[in-house]
Amino acid sequence: MSIPTLMRLVSASVTVANKAGGIVKGIMNRGNLGIVDKGVNDFQTEADRMVQRCIVASLSRSFPKITIIAEEDLEPSTSDEELICSNLDENVLKHSCPSDLVNVKDEDIVVWVDPLDGTAEFTQGLLDQVTILIGIAVDGKAVSGVIHQPYYRYNIETDLEKVGRTMWGVVGLGAFGIEKKEPPVDQLIIATTRSHRTKLVDDTLNAMKPTTELSIGGAGNKVLLVIEGKVHAYVYPSKGCKKWDTCAPEAILHALGGKFTDINGKNNKYFKDIPFPNTGGILAAHSPEANAKLVSLVPESVKQSMVSQ
Repeated sequence: MSIPTLMRLVSASVTVANKAGGIVKGIMNRGNLGIVDKGVNDFQTEADRMVQRCIVASLSRSFPKITIIAEEDLEPSTSDEELICSNLDENVLKHSCPSDLVNVKDEDIVVWVDPLDGTAEFTQGLLDQVTILIGIAVDGKAVSGVIHQPYYRYNIETDLEKVGRTMWGVVGLGAFGIEKKEPPVDQLIIATTRSHRTKLVDDTLNAMKPTTELSIGGAGNKVLLVIEGKVHAYVYPSKGCKKWDTCAPEAILHALGGKFTDINGKNNKYFKDIPFPNTGGILAAHSPEANAKLVSLVPESVKQSMVSQ
């Protein structure tokens, strides 16, 4: 029996994400991060470059007809061949593909890649906030995601072989490698940007009145906090995040019953020809009900400042 294209792609993405995590650790262990300053709080490291080459070259080789859009602007390199990983993850292939995705063709798929989400945190040693993101979209919707967190538990685990984890999910199937938990019922904990604070962010959080406000790095990392019940929502009324920051975490959150929208409560779009910035901002919550409630609290002036796609 043939395996649907989507599940083969997810399986390949899990394998290459694991390989990419090893690349990140290797570069950190060598100590020369190769930092390039791209702008205000916007960095690129050798890990960004090598991981992107690994992911793009590997998936392009196995799935030549898919569209891949990645964060870094890199020219092809002779080193790409050495980074290729063509294996499939057998644990993914044990699961059945949701019926509405069985007949998806390669040319229908757009893969959004952030090789190192939380690069600034990576350069500052805040390693648990770093993730590798591979998001898969079909018909403009985030339908699957793979997130690798190379330094998960590095603060408490003495066995480095046990540091790191990979999570994957498909909308309509569920998510694996992470367990969804409910946040505290008597609090409102909101995660927001660590390094891109603006008046729109302040106005929105002042209106929501969280009991706790957590300023932390990495879009993928913040959505993981939502999934694991450590925060109720990730709120970011700004155009700063790009599609490669959000496709993978959005898909995994939706696969687990959460809700990821823009600040106006509108769904994000992931077509291959769409502008990269999420012009409507981000509001990711542990449930559709929580998302709707928080959307209703966003000041009208903030909503009007954010343009939904």
